[in-house]
Amino acid sequence: MLQSQLSPVHTDMAMATILVVDDEPNIREVVELYLRRDGHTVLSAADGEEALRLHRQQQPDLVVLDLMLPKISGLEVCRRIQAERRVPVIMLTAKSEEEDRIIGLGVGADDYVTKPFSARELAARVQAVLRRASETAQTQAPKQILQAGELRIDPNTRTVLVAGVPATLTVREFDLLHYLATHPHRVFSRDELMNAIWGYDFAADMSTVTVHVRRLREKIERDPANPHYLVTVWGVGYRWGIP
Repeated sequence: MLQSQLSPVHTDMAMATILVVDDEPNIREVVELYLRRDGHTVLSAADGEEALRLHRQQQPDLVVLDLMLPKISGLEVCRRIQAERRVPVIMLTAKSEEEDRIIGLGVGADDYVTKPFSARELAARVQAVLRRASETAQTQAPKQILQAGELRIDPNTRTVLVAGVPATLTVREFDLLHYLATHPHRVFSRDELMNAIWGYDFAADMSTVTVHVRRLREKIERDPANPHYLVTVWGVGYRWGIP
């Protein structure tokens, strides 16, 4: 079930078109209410087929997508959406296992929320993801390409090469990697990384950071169990491993 609160999230950023996909009508209704109160245009779908149809017809700015859907699963919907065009996705799941979160992030989701959740928190996450996407799109000045060991990180094309081989990163994975790489002398707590990368200024699920670091290590480290680039500082958080 959804945990509803009355206070909406306010923002000065431009309003967006958001596709909400969930087979539970009460969840769709409350989420739509909060998003519309924030000024967004909201589209609604109850299954995977309808979600894909609306995505192709309406080209939403962000998708809130349940993992467990009739007809076509949320994971498959996410794969197909990202294959057609890059659009931010926040996945909803009733499962709390870390592996389900990792799978969702691996197919291109930018964030996830585990049910039951607060509608106010979801609305805030929507705003944060939209803001980050807008900031990325508006950044036009060329940035320095980073070379660290076998890694080549190009913030202009948002691409990463590992020993010359392209690594496929999600939007948030790239943001996290680039942020740590450009602050090589600092140790960041999970809370600091959550604020810097996701833009959350409230108590959020810090495992979001842990899952993204794990996914990144699998994609860029020769030995993810003994990371060279993304180093854990026990009891604190993470730091960039190369000076």
